[in-house]
Amino acid sequence: MSNVEFEFAPDDFQRVGEEKISKVDETYASQSYWRDIFSRFKKNKGAMIGIICIFLVLLMAVFGPLMTEHTFDSQIISHQNLAPRVPGLEKLGIMDGSEKMHTSKGSITQNKYLSEDATNETGLEKVYYWFGTDVLGRDIFTRTWTGTRISLYIALVAVIVDMCFGMIYGLISGYFGGKVDMILQRFSEILNGIPTLVIVTLLILIIRPGLMTITIAIAITGWIGMSRIARAQVLKLKEQEFILASKTLGAKDLFIIFREILPNIFGQLIVMSMFSIPNAIFTEAFLAFIGLGVPQPLASLGSLISDAFKSMTTHPYMIVFPVMVLAIVMLSFNLMADGLRDAFDPKMKEM
Repeated sequence: MSNVEFEFAPDDFQRVGEEKISKVDETYASQSYWRDIFSRFKKNKGAMIGIICIFLVLLMAVFGPLMTEHTFDSQIISHQNLAPRVPGLEKLGIMDGSEKMHTSKGSITQNKYLSEDATNETGLEKVYYWFGTDVLGRDIFTRTWTGTRISLYIALVAVIVDMCFGMIYGLISGYFGGKVDMILQRFSEILNGIPTLVIVTLLILIIRPGLMTITIAIAITGWIGMSRIARAQVLKLKEQEFILASKTLGAKDLFIIFREILPNIFGQLIVMSMFSIPNAIFTEAFLAFIGLGVPQPLASLGSLISDAFKSMTTHPYMIVFPVMVLAIVMLSFNLMADGLRDAFDPKMKEM
């Protein structure tokens, strides 16, 4: 076979224009796992709205009761049943202290702040109650934000119980399996079969009604949902190759549970814990509404709603503000939990 030599002329090749040059892949700076989660969380508008609302509610719960000269238990009988009155807004005809009363002769609009008797006897023309007063003359604004403190305390208790007890319970039950799993699961099922209302009622027979009673009731049953989620996640991971590799290298059980398995399921557990917060807050509000909550004169959102419910037809403003704060708190935690779920597992958003 003869060797053929090729000779190229200068015009055999043409330079490709810049518009035809293929784009080179861009290099992105690597970022940590948590930074990636945080960047996805920030892009979720609903989650950001939720966390901003939680922050604002937390600020008002801390500083709100200090913004007025009244305390949650101070009462002035001559100031009872006063409608909301806010400086500045009253000039616009909004929250100016007037309320519509429904009587047998029809509806009338009155303003107790500016009535002749109130002006002469108590000087109400210079008094402002931003959320109004209740039937005992107590400031609803101060009592609402004092009650919000209790709701946020219940939220903190729910998270601590979930992460410190429910998570560990589920990790141990799922990892060891066998008889250990059977005994632990039967115990949790028996405990879960007892209604929370029954547990609280039994606790009241032993401990006087109050915040401690509700805390113990939530601590007794509030961890069961978290333990089931943790157990299910452990059952999915404990036969994976990296777990078998750790066992082969002689790693002990506690090391595998807390150093190998837990970091891989921690995101799901945080999300589950956030979803348990609204449930715990609603449980406290429900118990307070039926009279098993914090005793008077201490206020919680549930007890405020319960007290205002009796005067809802005559003075509806008494129930509006506690209900709004409770709804904002529960909705905000739900929005934040949704954002965390999407941030930790973006595929869940498509399901």
